Amino acid sequence: MEIDDPVTNGNTDAVMTESTPPFTPSPPVPASRLSQLTESLKLEHQLLRVPFEHYKKTIRANHRYLEKEVTSVVSSVGDLADNNWSKDVTVSRLTSLVSRLQGLKRKLEEGSNVENLQAQRCRARIDNLDSADAENITEWNNTKLKRILVDYMLRMSYFETASKLSESCNILDLVDIDIFREAKKVIDALKRREVASALAWCADNKTRLKKSKVSGALSLRTFMAKIYFLVSMSFHLVSWSKFEFQLRLQEFIELVRADSYKQAIRYARKHLTPWGATHMNELQRVLATLAFKSTTECTKYKVLFELGQWDVLVNQFKQEFCKLYGMTMEPLLNIYLQAGLSALKTPYGFEEGCTKEDPLSQESFRKLALPLPYSKQEHSKLVCYISKELMDTENPPLVFPNGYVYSTKALKEMADKNRGEVKCPRTGLVCNYTDLVKAYIS
Repeated sequence: MEIDDPVTNGNTDAVMTESTPPFTPSPPVPASRLSQLTESLKLEHQLLRVPFEHYKKTIRANHRYLEKEVTSVVSSVGDLADNNWSKDVTVSRLTSLVSRLQGLKRKLEEGSNVENLQAQRCRARIDNLDSADAENITEWNNTKLKRILVDYMLRMSYFETASKLSESCNILDLVDIDIFREAKKVIDALKRREVASALAWCADNKTRLKKSKVSGALSLRTFMAKIYFLVSMSFHLVSWSKFEFQLRLQEFIELVRADSYKQAIRYARKHLTPWGATHMNELQRVLATLAFKSTTECTKYKVLFELGQWDVLVNQFKQEFCKLYGMTMEPLLNIYLQAGLSALKTPYGFEEGCTKEDPLSQESFRKLALPLPYSKQEHSKLVCYISKELMDTENPPLVFPNGYVYSTKALKEMADKNRGEVKCPRTGLVCNYTDLVKAYIS
């Protein structure tokens, strides 16, 4: 038996090769799915920005603490070298320095662990975006939907539910539970009319608040039911936050409300004077409450003593918090729902006779759609009440004697099952299929 020997790299020795199945290329991915994936990825700015900002904040805090402690330790060592202390005092001070350095070491280890966890979170989110492709877009979108739901729960303060959903779906690294818990503490304190937590938050983020960049808002445009999200971060105007100033003013107002005028004056000299160069008009107005007092009927000053001012502070904190971390002010769930509703919104959806199949028949959806423009649809579309299929030239509408209209396919199928009889599902009218009249769409 002869074997044809393939020649490989000039080698004429016999080579035994196994036959390989022919390569079958995978079918090309539809362009529509690639376009959908591209548009989805454009919306993931917040997914990466939030953990990155938190990571930078932790690094800065650890660095400041390290600098402070090292400076103090070096100063203490210098004092020991410059002064002729007794042996017992020197040993005591050195022991104290050793304990302090051991505490610094523990603190740095804890800080390093936190930094590693936050870096891991950033990596997990990058991997999540990197894993998105047109073949697994359904699975990726399901994960995205869960992230959006968790984001909504966190903004509504449903922390326990959000935590359980995140754990069960294994998306803890893709959501920001700890960051929203931090915000919740400040919000709860402001609702209790306490500013200490908010002022501490301002102190921790003082540099970032002073030079925070104004982020472009997430905008929505709908063209013929196709949604395009344009996330713009093109503005780089320096904006000096007034939140701390507003907190100081409110604390001053509370002292005036309690008739602690001397304490209010001392407070103003210490905490409000530095703001005079940039906010003189507001400062003068608030200081005038010393003369008008909390019982005034003058509208200009009476409004300063209203308890609703605390709600204003809560809303202002939410704005500063979202700006700091690059979040949208509205929950992502609302934004996506509004995008869909903007393609469905028509004047008919706000009428009493609106069908139940229309999302705008529900009051909650109507509120979301209220500020949105109407969908620009040049031609109406008829959808069969029975089959939910579109009625067109291929599936023309048929009219019952009572005036109700359904698709030909649905009524033909009904007639075949009921010996040529059809029944109107809305009124119960029964007639022969031959009694129906074809309607024409112009």
